[in-house]
Amino acid sequence: MNVKQAYQECERVIAENSRTFYKAFSLLPKADRLAVWAVYAFCRRVDDLVDEGIEPVSSLHKFEVEFQAFLDGKYDEADPMWVALADVFKRYDMDPEPFKEQLRGQEMDLTIHRYKTIDDLLVYCYHVASTVGLMLLPILAPARKNELREDAIALGLAMQLTNILRDVGEDLGRGRIYMPTDRLAHFEVSEWCMRKGVISKGFIQSWEELAVLAERYYDQANQSIHLYPKRSQIPLKSASHFYRHILSTIREKDYRVFDTKHFVSDEQKAEILAVLH
Repeated sequence: MNVKQAYQECERVIAENSRTFYKAFSLLPKADRLAVWAVYAFCRRVDDLVDEGIEPVSSLHKFEVEFQAFLDGKYDEADPMWVALADVFKRYDMDPEPFKEQLRGQEMDLTIHRYKTIDDLLVYCYHVASTVGLMLLPILAPARKNELREDAIALGLAMQLTNILRDVGEDLGRGRIYMPTDRLAHFEVSEWCMRKGVISKGFIQSWEELAVLAERYYDQANQSIHLYPKRSQIPLKSASHFYRHILSTIREKDYRVFDTKHFVSDEQKAEILAVLH
């Protein structure tokens, strides 16, 4: 498989699985957006192994071995994800560590199905989401990777908290509750009530506590976007604002997160983009 075909397949993966990220990062120059497609395909592959795989433990272990072989220059040249990623590692000064931390985060989903405290949850969010921001820094801001590291981590935390607040019902279906159990108890929200889809005052208070924290991380991340190269600023702002708007959409829909998956419409995205430009 040639590199062009590999990137086309990676683009198909992101277009089918994340319209929000696809819309935002399509605004990048071609070389950079192709690199983002490849990184996304890596993350999607790992996520699907854990959430959709028949034998997730062995599949994830096999993938970890494959990634180490990839770092050593050995990979399946018929696999578009590896072919595209090899080109990315050749063209950019990529750091393998966030990729390895991403794998450790996915391992957490195989063994941990409840988080007691917000701090516990943030450790998880770092591994599965902030690592993505760190993967992308060499592509989006190669000259300022170290300077922008903390705010890239903050954006990942914000986005993962948003995912958690959007996907409460879906995660329950997988046997997972990410909202911290000590905060749910504080607001008198039982697991039984959550499984029944009860949107109580306590549930809303618990949901809002995490939402406000997410918004604080969005604010932190947005304060340094002007330090990115011009070519990266609008795509990154778009991703941040699109995702943040999911929280507003959920509020407008009366916190119906047990039976509804909320998203930002194309019309809303166009309105956000018009303001950013």
